[in-house]
Amino acid sequence: MLETLKNAWKMADLRAKLLYTGMILLLFRIGAAIPVPFLKPDILKTYISGDNNWLGYIDLLSGGAFSNSTLFALGISPYITASIVIQLLAVAIPALEQLAKEGEEGRKILNKYTRYCTVALGLLQSVAYYFLMRNYGALTYTEGPAMYFSAVVIITSFLAGSMLVMWMGEQIDNKGIGNGISMILFAGIVSRASSMVNTVITELYLAINGIMKYWFIVPFTLVLFLAAIVFIVIMTNAERRIPVQYAQRVVGRKMYGGQSTHIPIKVNMSGVLPVIFASSILSIPSTIAGFMNVDPDGIMGKILSVIRYDHWVYAVLYFFLIMAFNYFYISIQYNPMEIANNLRKNNGTIPGIRPGKPTAEFIARVVSKVTVVGGIFLAIIAIGPILLSQLMGINISLGGTSIIIVVGVALDTVRQLESQMMMRHYKGFLE
Repeated sequence: MLETLKNAWKMADLRAKLLYTGMILLLFRIGAAIPVPFLKPDILKTYISGDNNWLGYIDLLSGGAFSNSTLFALGISPYITASIVIQLLAVAIPALEQLAKEGEEGRKILNKYTRYCTVALGLLQSVAYYFLMRNYGALTYTEGPAMYFSAVVIITSFLAGSMLVMWMGEQIDNKGIGNGISMILFAGIVSRASSMVNTVITELYLAINGIMKYWFIVPFTLVLFLAAIVFIVIMTNAERRIPVQYAQRVVGRKMYGGQSTHIPIKVNMSGVLPVIFASSILSIPSTIAGFMNVDPDGIMGKILSVIRYDHWVYAVLYFFLIMAFNYFYISIQYNPMEIANNLRKNNGTIPGIRPGKPTAEFIARVVSKVTVVGGIFLAIIAIGPILLSQLMGINISLGGTSIIIVVGVALDTVRQLESQMMMRHYKGFLE
């Protein structure tokens, strides 16, 4: 990884992209430090540090901006949710499905719809966060004309910050390196590394002072952390190779084909997006609850009591949503029939499989099996810390999501750098 970054830095155009991406992420961290007026962040931090772990997840996605009541408190969440909605509608509505197949122009129109949906969801979440903070007593003004003015300022600031984060993500996609959404999440999580280090130091101090539980927890957590990173790297680079044989053909006086190759199918084709999407969906009930005072003994209160990061019901829902989004994302990115048609046009066949529909069915079966393995891999990393939190009595429920996002984004960024460097070193057919 370091060697790839070093080589990329030597190329002027890649260096410009790296610097541009770094500048956008720096602006994101600056915006995450600009406080929104008329709020009391200390009160909100008290609730986040308590048992309301879904608030901790919101704070994780925003890089600590939510707990500090800053301009980017919503983070990239509205844009993620809007992307999910538009992708689901593109499967259900024929007109949107046709746009998705029209290439670059169709994608531009879908991106425009995604922005409109982001504005609507950002406004909804801004209002929800305002009522949430009012219920927690985190507002400076709660009555009189000042209350209405402060409400407009707070909601407008949250919405404007969300739109700015969306713009930053799109700028990284267009002019920088990596996926914009993932890079912003990466920056937010990495920015909280100091608090994680402080937690480890605190546990070490407790271990030194004779609390026997921490003599086991601290080394076990560190070993588990390193094992998770190794596991993610191995599974991210793993692939299932389908052998392909190209028939020989004569064109003029030259003979083409006859070579053997393979179709690589990545085990983790969808990256970290299923984890991000599943986490966003599970945070919706708690976000809606921000509109109202929830009775702990009522239906909504009981639902929220089980949709928590440290509850087994949440882990089960998390597992099924990760599997569902993994299947969905791969189904819209991978078309077995198109691959089979391309093979037939180029006189390529899979040994033992007839061309055409049988080839497409074979590829679909292989992709389906690989998708199951990839989904289980993502679920193990995301849900494992939740189960360990239940067994060990410590709060590491957010660790799996953080690790898979950070490692996945780092590997994806290095892969993009390597592919771009390979393109610049490719001599082509004219030399």
